[in-house]
Amino acid sequence: MTNHMRIRAEQLNELTALVMRRNGCNEAEATMVAEVLVEADLRGIFSHGTARLKRYVDHIASGIIRPNVEPKVVFESKMAAVYDGKGGVGQRIASIAMEKCLAIASSTGVGFCSVRNSNHYGIAGYYAEKATRQGFIGISTTNTAPLVVPTYSREPVLGTNPIAVSFPLNGRTFLLDMATSVVPRGKLEVYDRQSKEMPVGWAVDENGNSTNDPAVTLKALLNKLGGILPLGGLGEMFGGHKGYGLSLVVELLTAGLSQGEYSKETYSERGKICHFFGAIDPAIFGDREEVIKSLSRIVDDVVDSEKANGQSKIYYHGEKEALKRQNSLEKGIELDPKTVELLDKLADEFDIDRLKWEEGR
Repeated sequence: MTNHMRIRAEQLNELTALVMRRNGCNEAEATMVAEVLVEADLRGIFSHGTARLKRYVDHIASGIIRPNVEPKVVFESKMAAVYDGKGGVGQRIASIAMEKCLAIASSTGVGFCSVRNSNHYGIAGYYAEKATRQGFIGISTTNTAPLVVPTYSREPVLGTNPIAVSFPLNGRTFLLDMATSVVPRGKLEVYDRQSKEMPVGWAVDENGNSTNDPAVTLKALLNKLGGILPLGGLGEMFGGHKGYGLSLVVELLTAGLSQGEYSKETYSERGKICHFFGAIDPAIFGDREEVIKSLSRIVDDVVDSEKANGQSKIYYHGEKEALKRQNSLEKGIELDPKTVELLDKLADEFDIDRLKWEEGR
């Protein structure tokens, strides 16, 4: 038995967009926020789905997000551009920047954009995949609020700083979408909402010691101490310093290239989040179909390798999410009770009809 409730994607999308419009967003902004958040829920990435909607509402109310604002190009070269997001809606800014990358890449073969003064943009993979739908390789990274402690530190100065890279395959998409921390903050929030202990090695308390209580870390972060560990975990034994390095690379690509704020400097008055996007045409390396065939062969060979005892399948990155998405489209998106309660409260607050939930499986 489960207490989860089920809803159709189009209904969830409609509610999300309407909430954003009621909070001053124009049609384009509201549409993008709804599409990205619902897409996360479709794929089972609930930490970045509609459970985040209240955060956006609160950020608009506090002035962190400025609705109805368009980003501005502040520098442009033959193969790249820099945008000032002007504190606007992250999903809208990110979508415009990736579209710019694609326009540049369509004529030059490669296109890059860095963005400063933006806000939270949802799942990184959404934007990388926009490139792949046009047959390009896509890159999407962003810094975040300061949530991650560098190796041997107890002060959160880096973000969870996701990296997403998407490759077109024959009839499929390879999509690596990963935080450079052990887990994103949203995962701690999910465990806290469900009153569950988290595995030791995910995060540390205000003294830099491991803890299995997500509430301890979340509370410590309010005092700018403690935080989530870099990918690899505590110290260097399992490569924590490598995750730290990856996180710092994201800071350099996003804040460094855009001349914006790095994670420690974000969310002082406005979000000031920075992004980096790229689009690469496989045709700059040879015949497009042959290059994609080569990419597909490698992925196919890897997942066809010998399975470990008791295992029946090896997945390539993005495959599980694609399967979950298909299931969610067919049967409805299942959300936990606290997310359902949150969405019902937002509907009531903004005089919107509540969603008509169905019992989950």
